[in-house]
Amino acid sequence: MVEWQTSAEPVNYPEAVRVMERRVAAILAGEAGELVWLLEHPPLYTAGTSAGRFLPDTRAIRLPVHKTGRGGSMTYHGPGQRIAYVMLDLSGRNRDVRRFIWNLEEWIIRTLSEFGVSGERRPGRIGVWVVRKEKPPMSDGTSCEEKIAAIGVRLRRWVSFHGISINVEPDLSHYADIVPCGIEDRGVTSLVDLGLPVTLADLDTALIRTFDRIFPECSKAR
Repeated sequence: MVEWQTSAEPVNYPEAVRVMERRVAAILAGEAGELVWLLEHPPLYTAGTSAGRFLPDTRAIRLPVHKTGRGGSMTYHGPGQRIAYVMLDLSGRNRDVRRFIWNLEEWIIRTLSEFGVSGERRPGRIGVWVVRKEKPPMSDGTSCEEKIAAIGVRLRRWVSFHGISINVEPDLSHYADIVPCGIEDRGVTSLVDLGLPVTLADLDTALIRTFDRIFPECSKAR
């Protein structure tokens, strides 16, 4: 059974990583079950394994930067953004990393659809995007697209950790100091920025409701 936990207060990033590391070790040892952990972080940046040239000069930005072992590049975390850290044992399901990423994207897409938002995939860009037809088109003539959710995971002996983030009502100005997810020509949005009065509690309800549709072999205990 998959356990669900929600932290009421923002969790410092190093502490969150320590908690995930302990849980993954316990899952691998057969001492604990799988976990989906819903939380927020205080304002900070994380740099994944693909950050490379997108690492900022920490002397020139407003927030701390944490290098981390998850996949992906640079991103912002802060209040108003729902983090879902997903610790699942893929060895008992399907040892297919690409399918797992697709499932996480599908989970986000179906969750957003609960609020009438059409989240979309884009080839070569992990995460979920929304088209902003009310905004000026891109320089190449295509419709404006903005990212609303990011994905960055790591696997240890087929147990996943880290996970997804969905922007509900974060301070979007903090994205200006980085190149979000290493994509230089696209913006970032949130549910509230789209004009939807959604709360974290609303989003949590939708995440829980849609989870079993994507991971039907999981049962949830709350």
